[in-house]
Amino acid sequence: MPDDGPTLFGEIRRMARTSGAVGGIAARMAGARFGLTTDKQRHAEDLKQILGGLKGPLMKVAQFLSTVPDALPEEYAEELANLQSNAPPMGWPFVRRRMTAELGEAWEARFSEFSHTASHAASLGQVHKARLPDGQIVACKLQYPNMASTVEADLRQLRLALSVYRKLDSTIQQDDVYAELAERLREELDYTREANQMRLYHYMMRHEPDVTVPTPISEFCTDRLLTMTWLDGRKLQEVLKENPSQEARNRMAEALFRAYYTAFYHYGVIHGDPHLGNYQARADGGINLLDFGAIRIFPPRFVSGVIMLYEAMRDTDDEKALHAYQLWGFPDVTPEKLQVLNRWARFLYEPLLEDAVRPIQRVNDPNYGRDIAMEVHAGLKRTGGVRPPREFVLLDRSAIGLGSVFLRLGAELNWSAMLREIIADFSEEKLAARQSEALSHANLTVPEHQT
Repeated sequence: MPDDGPTLFGEIRRMARTSGAVGGIAARMAGARFGLTTDKQRHAEDLKQILGGLKGPLMKVAQFLSTVPDALPEEYAEELANLQSNAPPMGWPFVRRRMTAELGEAWEARFSEFSHTASHAASLGQVHKARLPDGQIVACKLQYPNMASTVEADLRQLRLALSVYRKLDSTIQQDDVYAELAERLREELDYTREANQMRLYHYMMRHEPDVTVPTPISEFCTDRLLTMTWLDGRKLQEVLKENPSQEARNRMAEALFRAYYTAFYHYGVIHGDPHLGNYQARADGGINLLDFGAIRIFPPRFVSGVIMLYEAMRDTDDEKALHAYQLWGFPDVTPEKLQVLNRWARFLYEPLLEDAVRPIQRVNDPNYGRDIAMEVHAGLKRTGGVRPPREFVLLDRSAIGLGSVFLRLGAELNWSAMLREIIADFSEEKLAARQSEALSHANLTVPEHQT
């Protein structure tokens, strides 16, 4: 079996390819910021092609940036968002090589059918539909070649970009942010781990009839090949184009809400990559949950702090809010900085504080989130900056990403009532017991720094 581990020459080749792309992107971005470009839409399309062709973490960073308020011009964000489900796939010669490396020369004989065309392509791999001899239809997720070298080279680029950014603006110190992203990206390369994380979600969602999770097929799984049951469903983007009823929108949104927050508040687990491309609409109105590479496990004390901050926003209790930030791991929260952090917390928690059926955002302004982010950034800069703890990275990413999905769905629900139902019996002891049982079921352990 060829070694796909990181190599010096693999990293050098990747750096050579990405440096020009990143430099060109930076130049175009600068031009856009200063009004020097006249066709931002064309440049945005070029950017999507560059990053989509490169594969790997740079594309994942682009997907992330497309959801961060004011990180990119609107045209760029819209094009990059399309990468989440429309990345260009690799051809059949790659598929043959990967499947041979993972299952041996006679791999095709182990399937009664195997599609030559990818049904889905993303940043680290692509999916092919196949049928086993017993008739079961499966999805085979194949990791692209040389991804370990690609990840390491792209992480070097990301570290360099963050260091340059820090010299320009040190308001948000990114050391722990980088450490968290690096560890999660490296974990995504391990498809054996992802198979276990899929089992974890299958276990956690066993009492949620509107949420379906695929099941891995162990004998067809390796570190770089993940074979799972095929789930029938349609892309949410396609369903939304048909203008579904409010009831249908609400049902899908409630299923997603329960999928995310039952996992978090009952088991201390969060899916760190929420975007439309990772969900499918079932024919019966439920949803399929996909892609389990970016999973974060939290200690019970941190989850307790999240609930404490919710209660602090509900009760306008600054003392409780300060304690919550300390549980999260925010250092040196001064009274002035507390008010700035509370501004962001109120923005995130606001839909959960009103006991009424409502949209996720009442303000009818597409720039509202960006305006809040800019206000908070200015406040943090004024009060000496902040170093977000590692635990904050995927939690914030998930809250923003999931909120964006609810906005796209146009859902109107009593978000407060749903949350209160989920956390009604919360205790750190119950969470610890549930988490231990679920992780044992999925053959997973908690990384040392997450305990």
